Amino acid sequence: MKKRRDTALNPLGQQRIRKSSFMQTLWEYTKSLGIALVLAVIIKTSIVEAYKIPSGSMEDTLLVGDFLLANKFVYGSKLPLIDYRLPKVRDPRPGDVVIFKFPGNPSVNYIKRCVAIGGQTVEVRDKQLYVDGKPVALPATGKIAAPDQVEPASRSQRDNYGPYKVPSNCFFMMGDNRDNSYDSRFWGPVPYNLIQGKAMVIHWSWGTDEHAPQWSWTNPIDMGKAVAYNVVHFMDRVRWRRLASVIH
Repeated sequence: MKKRRDTALNPLGQQRIRKSSFMQTLWEYTKSLGIALVLAVIIKTSIVEAYKIPSGSMEDTLLVGDFLLANKFVYGSKLPLIDYRLPKVRDPRPGDVVIFKFPGNPSVNYIKRCVAIGGQTVEVRDKQLYVDGKPVALPATGKIAAPDQVEPASRSQRDNYGPYKVPSNCFFMMGDNRDNSYDSRFWGPVPYNLIQGKAMVIHWSWGTDEHAPQWSWTNPIDMGKAVAYNVVHFMDRVRWRRLASVIH
């Protein structure tokens, strides 16, 4: 009789074991997902973050449609949710391509080249940049537009600026596309607390196409047309030679 009673109870015991095993497995997956999300947030906000280039102010170093990774650790990254900045490896240097919060609107990210640091004197004379009285060559991938390609009202401050001494703990930023860049010549230097990271590498580059259909989330038909167009022209729109390019 005892043996039969044990046998009768066995299915219930198996059900409890299966339920316990399921809950334990679910908990392990939840913990793993939680840890992965926390690590992803820490990496994104403190070590490496991805950015997309929306304008031509850094042509031809960076093109519209370039997607890049930035090193946030080197300049001392901010920890998420708390107002604390990790110790920096170094400050931005002249020549670095830097991502920063726009001083006029910190919710917007800008990317420019650092041309001078605190204590140095910046001057532009007839488009030529001088730092501490010495001429600074335009980057090999930079450019100056023809005079008839820019608005006349912007030429004075753009072509002839300063001399201006950069305040301590600030950085003077200019676009490599010198005649088509809204930069420190117009809105001043960037304080250190707005610095985000150093541009490292282009991980993806998607070329612009004036014939590509425009779409929005509210119009699924147009979205379908855009997806189909991009699938057909995928090989042409990807800038393959720019992939994995180190940013100098």
